[in-house]
Amino acid sequence: MGSKGMKAGAIATAVVMGGVALTGCGGDSEPEAGGTTAAASASSSAGAREQGTTAVRDAYDRTAEAETAKLTIKVKADANGRSVTADGRGALDLAEGDSTMTITAEGRSVEQRVVDQVLYQKVPGQEAGGKPWTRIDLKRVAGQQGVDPQQIGDPAQSAAYARAITDKDVSEVGTEKIDGVDTTHYKVSIDVAKLPGGARLGKQIGPTLPMRIWLDDEGRIRRQQIDMTLEAPASARPEGGAAPQRVKVSTLMEFSDFGTEVDAEAPPAGQVTDVTDRVAQGGRTRT
Repeated sequence: MGSKGMKAGAIATAVVMGGVALTGCGGDSEPEAGGTTAAASASSSAGAREQGTTAVRDAYDRTAEAETAKLTIKVKADANGRSVTADGRGALDLAEGDSTMTITAEGRSVEQRVVDQVLYQKVPGQEAGGKPWTRIDLKRVAGQQGVDPQQIGDPAQSAAYARAITDKDVSEVGTEKIDGVDTTHYKVSIDVAKLPGGARLGKQIGPTLPMRIWLDDEGRIRRQQIDMTLEAPASARPEGGAAPQRVKVSTLMEFSDFGTEVDAEAPPAGQVTDVTDRVAQGGRTRT
Protein backbone atom coordinates (compact mmCIF):
# COMPACT_ATOMS: atom_id res chain seq x y z
CA MET A 1 0.00 0.00 0.00
CA GLY A 2 3.02 2.23 0.27
CA SER A 3 2.62 3.40 -3.32
CA LYS A 4 -0.47 5.34 -2.36
CA GLY A 5 -0.74 8.32 -0.07
CA MET A 6 -2.72 11.54 0.31
CA LYS A 7 -0.65 14.18 -1.40
CA ALA A 8 0.44 16.96 0.91
CA GLY A 9 0.24 19.67 -1.74
CA ALA A 10 -3.51 19.28 -1.95
CA ILE A 11 -4.32 21.20 1.20
CA ALA A 12 -1.71 23.72 2.29
CA THR A 13 -2.86 23.76 5.90
CA ALA A 14 -2.52 20.00 6.09
CA VAL A 15 0.91 19.79 4.52
CA VAL A 16 2.60 18.65 7.72
CA MET A 17 0.60 15.44 7.98
CA GLY A 18 -0.98 15.11 4.58
CA GLY A 19 1.41 12.46 3.25
CA VAL A 20 1.49 10.00 6.14
CA ALA A 21 1.22 6.39 5.01
CA LEU A 22 1.72 2.92 6.44
CA THR A 23 5.30 1.66 6.17
CA GLY A 24 5.35 -0.84 9.01
CA CYS A 25 3.71 -1.86 12.25
CA GLY A 26 4.98 -1.94 15.79
CA GLY A 27 6.64 -4.96 17.38
CA ASP A 28 4.71 -7.87 18.81
CA SER A 29 4.25 -8.57 22.48
CA GLU A 30 2.46 -11.43 24.20
CA PRO A 31 1.80 -11.94 27.93
CA GLU A 32 3.68 -14.79 29.55
CA ALA A 33 1.63 -17.69 30.86
CA GLY A 34 1.24 -17.56 34.62
CA GLY A 35 2.12 -13.88 34.80
CA THR A 36 0.58 -11.61 37.41
CA THR A 37 -2.67 -9.77 36.82
CA ALA A 38 -0.74 -6.51 36.72
CA ALA A 39 1.65 -7.89 34.10
CA ALA A 40 -1.25 -9.18 32.00
CA SER A 41 -2.98 -5.82 32.28
CA ALA A 42 0.17 -3.99 31.26
CA SER A 43 0.63 -6.32 28.30
CA SER A 44 -2.98 -5.83 27.26
CA SER A 45 -2.54 -2.07 27.46
CA ALA A 46 0.63 -2.28 25.40
CA GLY A 47 -1.17 -4.42 22.83
CA ALA A 48 -3.98 -1.89 22.60
CA ARG A 49 -1.46 0.91 22.06
CA GLU A 50 0.25 -1.11 19.35
CA GLN A 51 -3.07 -1.75 17.61
CA GLY A 52 -3.85 1.96 17.82
CA THR A 53 -0.49 2.84 16.30
CA THR A 54 -1.04 0.38 13.46
CA ALA A 55 -4.53 1.77 12.84
CA VAL A 56 -3.28 5.37 12.70
CA ARG A 57 -0.34 4.53 10.43
CA ASP A 58 -2.58 2.46 8.18
CA ALA A 59 -5.33 5.08 8.03
CA TYR A 60 -3.71 7.25 5.36
CA ASP A 61 -3.38 4.37 2.92
CA ARG A 62 -6.86 3.06 3.70
CA THR A 63 -8.29 6.51 3.10
CA ALA A 64 -6.32 6.93 -0.13
CA GLU A 65 -7.68 3.60 -1.38
CA ALA A 66 -11.09 5.30 -1.56
CA GLU A 67 -9.48 7.47 -4.29
CA THR A 68 -11.72 10.51 -3.74
CA ALA A 69 -13.81 12.14 -1.02
CA LYS A 70 -15.72 15.24 -0.11
CA LEU A 71 -13.82 17.43 2.34
CA THR A 72 -14.69 20.15 4.81
CA ILE A 73 -11.97 22.09 6.56
CA LYS A 74 -11.99 24.71 9.27
CA VAL A 75 -8.86 26.68 10.13
CA LYS A 76 -8.71 29.03 13.11
CA ALA A 77 -5.71 31.28 13.68
CA ASP A 78 -5.16 33.39 16.81
CA ALA A 79 -2.50 36.10 17.07
CA ASN A 80 -2.16 39.36 18.98
CA GLY A 81 -5.59 38.91 20.52
CA ARG A 82 -7.28 38.58 17.12
CA SER A 83 -8.90 35.45 15.75
CA VAL A 84 -9.48 34.61 12.09
CA THR A 85 -11.52 31.63 10.93
CA ALA A 86 -11.69 30.09 7.46
CA ASP A 87 -14.17 27.43 6.36
CA GLY A 88 -13.77 25.34 3.25
CA ARG A 89 -15.91 22.81 1.38
CA GLY A 90 -15.01 20.79 -1.67
CA ALA A 91 -13.78 17.50 -3.10
CA LEU A 92 -10.32 15.93 -3.09
CA ASP A 93 -8.49 13.33 -5.15
CA LEU A 94 -6.77 11.46 -2.31
CA ALA A 95 -4.08 9.87 -4.47
CA GLU A 96 -3.19 12.67 -6.90
CA GLY A 97 -3.83 15.65 -4.61
CA ASP A 98 -6.05 17.55 -7.07
CA SER A 99 -8.98 19.33 -5.43
CA THR A 100 -11.74 21.89 -5.81
CA MET A 101 -12.86 23.99 -2.87
CA THR A 102 -14.68 27.14 -1.85
CA ILE A 103 -13.17 28.85 1.19
CA THR A 104 -14.94 31.57 3.17
CA ALA A 105 -12.95 33.86 5.47
CA GLU A 106 -13.64 37.32 6.88
CA GLY A 107 -16.69 37.77 4.67
CA ARG A 108 -14.88 36.83 1.47
CA SER A 109 -15.43 33.73 -0.63
CA VAL A 110 -12.40 32.28 -2.38
CA GLU A 111 -12.66 29.70 -5.15
CA GLN A 112 -9.66 27.39 -5.00
CA ARG A 113 -8.34 24.58 -7.18
CA VAL A 114 -5.24 22.44 -6.87
CA VAL A 115 -4.13 20.83 -10.14
CA ASP A 116 -0.80 19.00 -10.52
CA GLN A 117 0.51 20.60 -7.30
CA VAL A 118 -0.33 24.11 -8.51
CA LEU A 119 -2.73 26.21 -6.43
CA TYR A 120 -5.21 28.50 -8.19
CA GLN A 121 -7.34 31.03 -6.31
CA LYS A 122 -10.09 33.44 -7.36
CA VAL A 123 -11.72 36.15 -5.24
CA PRO A 124 -14.89 37.56 -6.83
CA GLY A 125 -14.55 41.28 -7.53
CA GLN A 126 -10.78 41.29 -7.14
CA GLU A 127 -8.12 40.84 -9.76
CA ALA A 128 -4.34 40.50 -9.82
CA GLY A 129 -2.63 41.87 -12.90
CA GLY A 130 -6.04 42.43 -14.44
CA LYS A 131 -6.84 38.70 -14.30
CA PRO A 132 -9.31 36.91 -11.99
CA TRP A 133 -7.11 33.95 -10.99
CA THR A 134 -3.77 33.75 -9.19
CA ARG A 135 -1.38 30.82 -9.57
CA ILE A 136 1.07 29.44 -6.97
CA ASP A 137 3.43 26.59 -7.82
CA LEU A 138 3.54 24.73 -4.48
CA LYS A 139 6.65 22.71 -5.35
CA ARG A 140 8.57 25.80 -6.42
CA VAL A 141 7.59 27.65 -3.24
CA ALA A 142 8.83 24.71 -1.19
CA GLY A 143 12.15 24.68 -3.02
CA GLN A 144 12.71 28.43 -2.67
CA GLN A 145 11.96 28.23 1.04
CA GLY A 146 14.55 25.52 1.61
CA VAL A 147 12.20 22.52 1.67
CA ASP A 148 12.92 19.59 -0.64
CA PRO A 149 10.28 19.97 -3.39
CA GLN A 150 10.03 16.18 -3.58
CA GLN A 151 8.56 16.22 -0.07
CA ILE A 152 5.55 18.17 -1.28
CA GLY A 153 2.89 15.72 -2.38
CA ASP A 154 5.23 12.78 -2.94
CA PRO A 155 3.95 9.53 -1.39
CA ALA A 156 7.49 8.11 -1.59
CA GLN A 157 8.44 10.50 1.22
CA SER A 158 5.71 9.22 3.53
CA ALA A 159 7.94 6.65 5.24
CA ALA A 160 9.60 9.41 7.24
CA TYR A 161 6.23 10.55 8.60
CA ALA A 162 5.19 7.05 9.66
CA ARG A 163 8.50 6.59 11.50
CA ALA A 164 7.62 9.65 13.56
CA ILE A 165 4.72 7.77 15.16
CA THR A 166 5.53 5.13 17.80
CA ASP A 167 3.39 3.05 20.15
CA LYS A 168 3.88 5.46 23.03
CA ASP A 169 2.62 8.35 20.87
CA VAL A 170 -0.87 6.93 20.26
CA SER A 171 -3.70 6.53 22.76
CA GLU A 172 -7.34 5.62 22.20
CA VAL A 173 -9.76 8.25 23.53
CA GLY A 174 -13.04 6.44 22.85
CA THR A 175 -15.79 6.00 20.28
CA GLU A 176 -17.89 8.76 18.71
CA LYS A 177 -20.40 9.20 15.91
CA ILE A 178 -19.57 11.63 13.11
CA ASP A 179 -22.46 12.34 10.72
CA GLY A 180 -24.04 9.09 11.86
CA VAL A 181 -20.86 7.04 11.27
CA ASP A 182 -19.25 5.10 14.14
CA THR A 183 -15.63 6.15 14.66
CA THR A 184 -12.74 5.50 17.03
CA HIS A 185 -10.99 8.61 18.34
CA TYR A 186 -7.19 8.56 18.84
CA LYS A 187 -4.84 11.10 20.35
CA VAL A 188 -1.45 11.21 18.62
CA SER A 189 1.84 12.98 19.33
CA ILE A 190 4.24 13.36 16.39
CA ASP A 191 7.99 13.62 16.94
CA VAL A 192 8.78 16.66 14.77
CA ALA A 193 12.51 15.86 14.69
CA LYS A 194 11.72 12.67 12.75
CA LEU A 195 9.77 14.50 10.04
CA PRO A 196 11.38 15.60 6.76
CA GLY A 197 12.96 18.98 7.45
CA GLY A 198 12.33 18.36 11.14
CA ALA A 199 15.13 20.62 12.40
CA ARG A 200 13.72 23.60 10.51
CA LEU A 201 10.13 22.72 11.35
CA GLY A 202 10.94 22.23 15.02
CA LYS A 203 12.10 25.83 15.28
CA GLN A 204 8.65 26.94 14.13
CA ILE A 205 6.32 24.61 16.00
CA GLY A 206 8.39 22.97 18.74
CA PRO A 207 9.45 19.34 19.36
CA THR A 208 6.04 17.68 19.10
CA LEU A 209 2.95 18.05 16.95
CA PRO A 210 -0.33 17.09 18.68
CA MET A 211 -2.99 15.52 16.52
CA ARG A 212 -6.39 13.90 17.01
CA ILE A 213 -7.79 11.49 14.46
CA TRP A 214 -11.14 9.70 14.11
CA LEU A 215 -11.25 6.46 12.08
CA ASP A 216 -14.31 4.62 10.80
CA ASP A 217 -14.82 0.84 10.88
CA GLU A 218 -12.90 0.51 7.61
CA GLY A 219 -9.90 2.31 9.07
CA ARG A 220 -10.44 5.46 6.99
CA ILE A 221 -10.05 8.98 8.30
CA ARG A 222 -13.35 10.72 9.02
CA ARG A 223 -11.94 13.61 11.03
CA GLN A 224 -8.44 14.94 11.75
CA GLN A 225 -7.49 17.84 14.00
CA ILE A 226 -4.04 19.41 14.27
CA ASP A 227 -3.26 22.18 16.77
CA MET A 228 0.03 24.01 16.66
CA THR A 229 1.70 27.22 17.72
CA LEU A 230 4.16 28.51 15.18
CA GLU A 231 6.26 31.50 14.26
CA ALA A 232 4.27 33.82 12.03
CA PRO A 233 5.46 34.07 8.40
CA ALA A 234 6.59 37.38 6.99
CA SER A 235 3.44 37.45 4.87
CA ALA A 236 1.40 37.81 8.08
CA ARG A 237 2.96 41.21 8.82
CA PRO A 238 0.29 43.94 8.93
CA GLU A 239 0.82 46.92 6.64
CA GLY A 240 3.18 49.28 8.42
CA GLY A 241 3.52 47.02 11.48
CA ALA A 242 5.55 44.16 12.88
CA ALA A 243 4.55 40.54 12.40
CA PRO A 244 3.11 38.74 15.43
CA GLN A 245 5.71 36.54 17.06
CA ARG A 246 3.55 33.45 17.49
CA VAL A 247 0.33 32.25 15.89
CA LYS A 248 -1.92 29.50 17.26
CA VAL A 249 -3.44 27.50 14.42
CA SER A 250 -6.11 24.80 14.69
CA THR A 251 -6.99 22.81 11.56
CA LEU A 252 -10.00 20.48 11.50
CA MET A 253 -10.69 18.32 8.44
CA GLU A 254 -13.59 15.94 7.83
CA PHE A 255 -13.90 13.42 5.00
CA SER A 256 -17.17 11.99 3.67
CA ASP A 257 -18.82 10.63 0.52
CA PHE A 258 -15.84 8.52 -0.48
CA GLY A 259 -15.75 7.87 -4.23
CA THR A 260 -17.32 11.22 -5.13
CA GLU A 261 -16.44 12.85 -8.46
CA VAL A 262 -13.58 15.38 -8.45
CA ASP A 263 -13.51 17.74 -11.44
CA ALA A 264 -10.36 19.86 -10.94
CA GLU A 265 -9.14 21.73 -14.00
CA ALA A 266 -6.71 24.61 -14.33
CA PRO A 267 -8.31 27.93 -15.36
CA PRO A 268 -7.56 29.22 -18.90
CA ALA A 269 -4.00 30.55 -19.02
CA GLY A 270 -5.20 33.96 -20.16
CA GLN A 271 -7.14 34.40 -16.90
CA VAL A 272 -4.20 33.61 -14.58
CA THR A 273 -1.47 35.73 -12.95
CA ASP A 274 1.47 33.82 -11.45
CA VAL A 275 2.34 35.02 -7.93
CA THR A 276 4.65 32.14 -6.97
CA ASP A 277 7.78 34.26 -6.49
CA ARG A 278 5.92 36.84 -4.42
CA VAL A 279 4.58 34.14 -2.11
CA ALA A 280 7.95 32.35 -1.85
CA GLN A 281 9.61 35.61 -0.81
CA GLY A 282 6.99 36.26 1.87
CA GLY A 283 5.21 39.02 -0.02
CA ARG A 284 1.56 39.83 0.51
CA THR A 285 -1.04 38.69 -1.99
CA ARG A 286 -4.56 39.86 -2.55
CA THR A 287 -6.00 36.93 -0.61
